[in-house]
Amino acid sequence: MTRRQASSTRRSDGTFSFSGVFNSKSKSSPLLSLIPVLLGGLFLIVYAFGGSGLFRGRRNVVSRAEGDFSCTFEVQSAFPILKNVYGNNMKNVLHVGPESCSVVSKLLREGELEAWGVEPYDIEDADRSCKALVHRGVVRVADIKYPLPYRPKSFSHVIVSDALDYMSPKYLNKTLPELVRVSADGVIILAGSPGQQREAAQLSKFGRPAKMRSSSWWKEFLGETNLEENVAAVKKFEQAASKMSYHPTCQIFHIKSYN
Repeated sequence: MTRRQASSTRRSDGTFSFSGVFNSKSKSSPLLSLIPVLLGGLFLIVYAFGGSGLFRGRRNVVSRAEGDFSCTFEVQSAFPILKNVYGNNMKNVLHVGPESCSVVSKLLREGELEAWGVEPYDIEDADRSCKALVHRGVVRVADIKYPLPYRPKSFSHVIVSDALDYMSPKYLNKTLPELVRVSADGVIILAGSPGQQREAAQLSKFGRPAKMRSSSWWKEFLGETNLEENVAAVKKFEQAASKMSYHPTCQIFHIKSYN
């Protein structure tokens, strides 16, 4: 966009002086020449920090306003409600889904529990902090269509977001029971709703459009795979969400672990 230059001639008290204009211009020209440079540097700094995550929250707000959404972003909003529901039983959590590094980093900063993650796609474009988590084994990159590299009941809870929506029932039949297998006290699913639009960045990573399924579809699927919804947890979540004025953008399902 073309930047409009300010006029070098200004009115002060109703009089206009050519000599004042010439003197002002000759004295301030070095400063004026620095202004575009300073503005350009400021723009680059804002752009760089925006890419590294400092203004990522603002970009999420914008994307929501445009109709896109992210259930992984919703995890961070829903987590205080989940802690209220599961209490001290929520000790170590496995997050499964894109942007798992950011979710795990936030949960670790809370300092109240252990957190681990599974990124279901390549992370070549990840930042240093994410690659450090992968190097330490806190976050793993794994294709969730195959068995997870964890023992049964390795985690108190598994939270999965923005991943199951991209899977066909053929693979869901294997992946969802696998998530239940590695959990001791439940699996929390955050899924999109019909009519919602997934962020374009996720479409490029998964290589296929998301399947936005209805609540009745999920409940029927859970029954067919012999997985049981945790009705008590559902009621507690709804009550806690109402008290805290929390209105989830995504569908949230609570699944019981195997006995």
